[in-house]
Amino acid sequence: MTLNRRHFLMFLGAGAGSIALQPLMNGQRILSGQADRATAQTLSLTNLSFQPIKGPMPLTIEGMDRAKQTTDYSNFTVADDIVLPEGYVYDLIAAWGDPVGLRATVPGRVGDSRFGYNNDYLSLIETAPGEGFLTVNHEYISAKPWLQTFQEVVGKALPLSVAQAAVEAAGEDGVNAFELPQGDASKGAIEEISREALIDLGLSVISVRKGADGKWMRTNSRVDRRITGISGLEDGRYLKATGPAVAVFTKSSGQGYQDGLGDRIIGTFNNCSGGTTPWGTVFSAEENFQDFVPEPVYADGTSLPPSERTFSIDDEAVSGLGNAFGLAGNKYGWMVEIDPANPNDYGTKHTWLGRYRHEAVGVRAVAGKKLAFYSGCDRRGGHVYKFVSNGTVQNPQDKANSQLLSDGMLYVAKFNPNGTGRWIPLQVNTPIDPELPSIHAGGMIPLPNPDRAAGSVVKVSEDAAIASYKQQFKTLGDLYQGNPTEKQGAILIDAHFAANAVGGTCTARPEDTDVRPDGKLFIAFTSGSPSSSDGSPNKEVFKGPNGETTYEYGWIMRLDEDGNDPAAITFKWSTFATGGEPHEGGLGFANPDNLEFDAKGNLWIVTDMSSDRLNREIPARTEMVDGVSKPVSQSNLRGLFGNNSIWMMPTSGANAGQAYLFGFGPMDSELTGPFFTQDNKTLFIAAQHPGEVGGRRENMASETRRYAMKTTDGQEFTQVREVPLGSNWPGKQPNNPPKPAVVAIRRTDGATLS
Repeated sequence: MTLNRRHFLMFLGAGAGSIALQPLMNGQRILSGQADRATAQTLSLTNLSFQPIKGPMPLTIEGMDRAKQTTDYSNFTVADDIVLPEGYVYDLIAAWGDPVGLRATVPGRVGDSRFGYNNDYLSLIETAPGEGFLTVNHEYISAKPWLQTFQEVVGKALPLSVAQAAVEAAGEDGVNAFELPQGDASKGAIEEISREALIDLGLSVISVRKGADGKWMRTNSRVDRRITGISGLEDGRYLKATGPAVAVFTKSSGQGYQDGLGDRIIGTFNNCSGGTTPWGTVFSAEENFQDFVPEPVYADGTSLPPSERTFSIDDEAVSGLGNAFGLAGNKYGWMVEIDPANPNDYGTKHTWLGRYRHEAVGVRAVAGKKLAFYSGCDRRGGHVYKFVSNGTVQNPQDKANSQLLSDGMLYVAKFNPNGTGRWIPLQVNTPIDPELPSIHAGGMIPLPNPDRAAGSVVKVSEDAAIASYKQQFKTLGDLYQGNPTEKQGAILIDAHFAANAVGGTCTARPEDTDVRPDGKLFIAFTSGSPSSSDGSPNKEVFKGPNGETTYEYGWIMRLDEDGNDPAAITFKWSTFATGGEPHEGGLGFANPDNLEFDAKGNLWIVTDMSSDRLNREIPARTEMVDGVSKPVSQSNLRGLFGNNSIWMMPTSGANAGQAYLFGFGPMDSELTGPFFTQDNKTLFIAAQHPGEVGGRRENMASETRRYAMKTTDGQEFTQVREVPLGSNWPGKQPNNPPKPAVVAIRRTDGATLS
């Protein structure tokens, strides 16, 4: 069932209060996609603040007949740039390699050196109109462009040949540099590469201001600083921690590896999305930490040894960066809070928020209510979580609210197919009750290893095995070890697998959690495809517009807490926006990622299609696989959608319920971290990993590709597309190195963006 504009307005509660929501609240899942064609053809765009740009795919809202679609979309040219509507421009604020911090020029100071790589979440804490502190996440290393251009951008050579020779000699197991003797050439080379890569990760805090001409620029204040993946290793600027996991970090002995640092933590990395609090602090999500350190732990919460995540390097990835320095895996995968205005704050990891592959945080701080934090685990089969404080918010703008994160409870969401749900506490006495493998799209669920002495996890594929698992373990307390505080800490350290054990719903990669001012939670689920290693979504809950139980293109969900209470234990949910091709009920985008509301209540969406699928040639919709003609997979069909993009969905007025294309990112990139200024006149956004697949674009090279497109009513036609090979953004001159960067988007006339 598709969602037309009337349903969408009802969904938003426009004009009819709670009565308008009744059809959704009775368990009816409303899946949206294209609007009613008759409505779309007569839709006026006069209320929009911008003229939507043209993408590679015909959209229902354009109101074109089939003949005009096949003519107007028979050719398309992809640009290696941030493409915006007429009348909109962007100012380049900072790019990889730019100096950061007044101490950046002081010899011997590690960390305050350069703006990091692969920017993600952005947050502007305004100190006055038109100025403030911009906090920027740096997520991971895109191996090909980073290795190609590091010396050119940073100004130093890396000992690649020595490290690559060691990796080649070690084979597929990688190099356990941690156990190599001091003075070993391979160890030294791996340490140097790992150090430089980790410096390029973490967070940047930079001060910015809008000039009289409307352009944004850096002002290089005393608070500008880097918090890197090795902060504390050589400069003493360790990160701190709160909550029960500290009891595990400070144990004198345990089942597994301990780094000897107690509650001190070296650095933060894989910083993906995040959130901003009403009291002026910023949260940064440590996401794919498993690429750098071991993820599984022992039953007492201690880490597997560094040898379980060895160092490797090639054109595809630089991984195991924590190995050489003996980083303890249980100290990564958390939410990190910093106060950008405090130059001495290098971050606190609040362990009550749980350890998993964090993506974003939605903050709900209401005076007189408990504090609620929402987050998602961005993995196939990951969960949605809520932390609820034991204390009460007095003043949402009071920085003392950070202390509420030291005492509370973490819950995992249980979504029922009928549109209801409940929050399951991750505490010692919660019963073991995993979902059956058979209700997952991939037919498998990972659970804590029943051999608790061995630790780690096992993959369960047979429903019958769940009954015996429940016989062996009655509560979470049976799965984890230690005194009461240590046991709670171990549960939080192993939050994803503990959540699997108690029956949290395995979902479709929750990549953002954003709270609207009225308290409604919006969740972007990026992809419903399964993984043989991580798991897959519950197929009773996550279905495509035509009932597909493996659906790649993603959804946006709304969650309403019962009684609109942040501490509620039950909720109702509805899926209202669906990615995919318009002829199949999609809105024309694929893989929704970050969400953001502007001052007028419009929902902005950026997409995160895999870099190797962007503009992938699709000359036909069938292909030969092992001698058999088969349909091209949804994963590969993402090549039809062009570059990653940004969309706007009005939530009121004549255009409510439609998705309008606002912009595209450069080649191989994704646009991330959209953040509006309070006056709604500037949108800060980052372009992450330009050139990730193609690397540096050489001599402005491009090639012609063919695509089996479809009109909005399903008629196939051929599109010829010109596609750049690699990227030169943001310099945009021939052979410039591709560099992740942050920009400020504004209107040339100085008006509000929407």
